Amino acid sequence: MIETTRPFTPDWVSPPGDTIADILEERDWTQVQLAERLGYTTKHISLLINGKAPINEETALKLERVLGSTTAFWLKREAQYRAALASKEEQNRLKGWISWLDELPVKELMNQGVIPKCHLIDQNKPNLVKKLLHFFGVASPEEWRSYYAGMEVAFRRTRQEQSDVGAISAWLRLGEIEAEKLACPKYSKPKFEKAVQKIRSLTVLAPEEFQPHMQELCKEAGVVLVLVPSIKRSHVSGVARWLNPHKALIQLSLYGKTNDRFWFNFFHEAAHILLHDKENIFLDEWDSGENLKSQLESEANQWVREFLIPSEYDQELAQIKSKSDVIYFAERINIHPAIVVGRLQHDNLIPVSWMNNFKDSFGFSCL
Repeated sequence: MIETTRPFTPDWVSPPGDTIADILEERDWTQVQLAERLGYTTKHISLLINGKAPINEETALKLERVLGSTTAFWLKREAQYRAALASKEEQNRLKGWISWLDELPVKELMNQGVIPKCHLIDQNKPNLVKKLLHFFGVASPEEWRSYYAGMEVAFRRTRQEQSDVGAISAWLRLGEIEAEKLACPKYSKPKFEKAVQKIRSLTVLAPEEFQPHMQELCKEAGVVLVLVPSIKRSHVSGVARWLNPHKALIQLSLYGKTNDRFWFNFFHEAAHILLHDKENIFLDEWDSGENLKSQLESEANQWVREFLIPSEYDQELAQIKSKSDVIYFAERINIHPAIVVGRLQHDNLIPVSWMNNFKDSFGFSCL
């Protein structure tokens, strides 16, 4: 459903001085007379009436004695006025930030129900900015740029020119929100190593069977596993990161997710948690460059390669020529045939067009 209305934000703001002025008019008092009764200068009275000087507790008590009503009334009137001023100032700030929307996948977030659907017209944009600031949990676009766009991430992008920080940060934030809902014990490397071993045996199962068990095994070891639908132009398959020193996050999308890719991506992110320090954020897909981050990615890839199909099977793997060979080999090492096919294709032992019927596109219960 598309929102067609905006919050009522009147241009006028009535200071409590209007109430004071009305009472003066009713009583036919001058500001000089009120100043004498309150013990203030006429300048201060003028500032009060024009909303330039705030009504504090002392002033409210004096107004109660001299003009009537209650201290609470005057303080509430002042608070309402200051809140209205702040709201007006906020609207002006939001209007000044609407260009930020051009950096974000606004329509995609609407389609996923993250923010309400509305027409992208000028009058709706300040409210969209406000909702997106709340979504990201930041005070302004500058804080967003500092926190999200400033993240030092290790990217493996399939198409670098089509990936953008706005889409990636939105996808990351969706994972953070889901992870914040889940309590788990402190991270334990020994427990996670055992969990990963158990998860390897789940590769032969269907998603509806392995998903809850897999997530529970991770959670018990202090690692939150969340599945978040991909966002256009992010081209992200997965991320490994630390939310705090005691809680790790593995976040996977369904971008390009046949079962062989899904399992490789999961174990690749798990390798980052097990092998590398807590300061890095490993966000896949990335362009292969020769630097420290590419070295860490290579280490993770090598770990997954050895973990899924150990090198002791290299010679036997090279002899596989048929589907029946794949099935027999996969059963022997207790792994899904699609993973075997993916490895054969990657190592150029069979053409990439062979045996793809072993691969299935996964469907999951996301978010």
